[in-house]
Amino acid sequence: MTGHGEGLQQNDQAQVNVEVRAVNNRFLKLNVFSDLSAKRQAELETIVKSQLNRGSVSVRVRCHVEKSAHDYRLNKELISSYWLQLSEVADGSQSVNLESILQLPGVVEDSSSSDGVEALWPLIKQATADALKQLNAMRHQEGDAMSQDMLSNCQKIVSELVSVEQLAPRVVEAYGKKMTDRINGMLEKFNVSITAADIVREVGVFAERCDISEEVVRLRNHLQQFDSVVDEPQSNGKKLDFLVQEMLRETNTIGSKANDSDIARHVVEMKTAIERIREMVQNVE
Repeated sequence: MTGHGEGLQQNDQAQVNVEVRAVNNRFLKLNVFSDLSAKRQAELETIVKSQLNRGSVSVRVRCHVEKSAHDYRLNKELISSYWLQLSEVADGSQSVNLESILQLPGVVEDSSSSDGVEALWPLIKQATADALKQLNAMRHQEGDAMSQDMLSNCQKIVSELVSVEQLAPRVVEAYGKKMTDRINGMLEKFNVSITAADIVREVGVFAERCDISEEVVRLRNHLQQFDSVVDEPQSNGKKLDFLVQEMLRETNTIGSKANDSDIARHVVEMKTAIERIREMVQNVE
C-alpha cells in the first residue's frame, strides 16, 4: 500500500528530518538515503522492517547542525607544510599569500563532522518512529477502503454463484432432452432399438461429470474464510493471496464442468471480481 510519513526532531544544536515513502510492491524493497555509518544504517533498516512487510520503501534522513566558531580549527602542521613548500617554489620571487593557503584542502577542519551525525542518532531514531507512525496511519486508511472494496467484490461473487446454482439443474435437463431427441431421430432413421435404461444411464454419467456441487461448497467456504481474514486485526496478505488462488481454481472448474453458455457468463463475472480482489491483495501486508 502507498503512504507517506515525516518525522521532525530537534534540539538546541541540530534539526533532524526523516521522510518515509512507500508505494505498492509485492515484497519489501528498502532504500535508505543518509550519511549514517553502516552500523547505524543497518539499525535504521531494522526499525523500518519491524513496521513494514511489503512495499517499495524509501527513507531519507536530513540533518542540519548549527555551526559555531568552536566547531572549526586550523591544521597548523599542514599550514606550515604548505607554507614551506610554496616558499620553496616561489624562491623569493613573490610572497606567499596566507589567504590562498587557507583555501587549500585540509587546512580548515570541522571538528564536529567526525561524530556529528552519530551524535544525532537518538533524534534520528525518534524521527524515524514518528515518520513510520504517520505512514502506517495513512496506510491503514487505505487498507480500510481496500477491505471494503474486496468484500464488495466477494458479495458480487456470491450473487453470481447463486445464479449458477439455479441454472445448474437446467444443464442436465437440457442434456437429457437433447439425447432423447437425438435417439428418437436415430430410431426413426435406422430402426435402432434402445431401452429407457440406456438413456437414463447416459444422462446419469453426464450429470455426474458436470456436477458442480462440491466446487460450489468449496468456493463458498473460501469466501467465508476470506471475510474472516479481512476482519482480523492483523493483516495477512499471504493467506488472502492463497484464498484468492483457491477461489479462482474452483471458479475455473465450475466453468469447465457446467458446459452452459449462461453459466459461463456468470463465471466470467465471478472471475472478473476475483481478479480485482487479486490485484488488491498483492499490496496487503
